[in-house]
Amino acid sequence: MFKRVAMAIVAGVALLTGGTGVAVAAPPVPLGGGSGITLGNGSEDLFDCTLATIGNDRGGRLVGFTAGHCGGPGTTVKSEADPGAGVVGRIVGTNEVLDYSVIEFDRGRVAPVNRVGNVTITGVGTPVGFPNVACKEGRTTGNTCGVVWGDVFNSQETWTQVCVVEGDSGAPLVVGTTLVAMVNAYLLTPCIGPEVGTNFVTILGDVDARGGVGAGYRPI
Repeated sequence: MFKRVAMAIVAGVALLTGGTGVAVAAPPVPLGGGSGITLGNGSEDLFDCTLATIGNDRGGRLVGFTAGHCGGPGTTVKSEADPGAGVVGRIVGTNEVLDYSVIEFDRGRVAPVNRVGNVTITGVGTPVGFPNVACKEGRTTGNTCGVVWGDVFNSQETWTQVCVVEGDSGAPLVVGTTLVAMVNAYLLTPCIGPEVGTNFVTILGDVDARGGVGAGYRPI
């Protein structure tokens, strides 16, 4: 009798302590202007680019921007620093002429920040010209600064002498803490340049005109 009771107690303890346990959600991934992001097609990772900025649109969605050539609608977005966190957002819109893409993030999986590396973003401002100095934070070359040449051909772009190479696409270009443009390309030679980026007020004007995700964007 005692043996049967003891076995029953052991079995009861096993039921109470066994099983697969309670699933714990991964902590949100910090992302902000200057963070490296990995873009893919859902089954594989394809490119590394840089997030320009993150914030809220007028619909209360958590959104961000990167260069349009980094991926089109449906492209998945991961944090390059924490790929194990999985997909944290998707590109939902692209303008190939202005070369920007809008990312909608999963608010439960992302912790938005306004400072990455040596760049802090507190607002969006109008384009600047010579002899201002602008800085960028990119996933490849980090924080670099250079003189601003301005909008050379009245093309809605800011040209600077900031060092950029592949992977820095989408990086925020700031004067102080004001976001003025997005890194899109370099001409002639990497890190000799010049660097060319779309003015951010132009991007936001286009997003607002289109409506939908990203319209009414404000950085955090």
